[in-house]
Amino acid sequence: MRYLAILLLAPWLLILGWAYWSYPRNLWRSRARRSFDVAALLLAALAAVQCATLGFDAASVPAVGQFGPSSGAIWRQVLPALYGYGACVLVLALALIVRQLLWRRPAP
Repeated sequence: MRYLAILLLAPWLLILGWAYWSYPRNLWRSRARRSFDVAALLLAALAAVQCATLGFDAASVPAVGQFGPSSGAIWRQVLPALYGYGACVLVLALALIVRQLLWRRPAP
């Protein structure tokens, strides 16, 4: 159950990774840029898994509520998904900015 949130979020994170890989098409394509892109995607994946794990550990299961013993236990899956998604998006956004600064085409 520890990685359920990240597994459910994985398709959306793959779509974000694909969008990062293919956007924008007007930047220089070189071996250095592709290496940077691969490193950024791996770092984003690692950050998402690590933050999701931290989110799972940080979420506390509340005491038995009026709706039964598992009322509120959904936060053990929601919090890791939020942490993982936020970490992935943060890394990709920073990588987009750095990539744009490093590999933009000069103005004519």
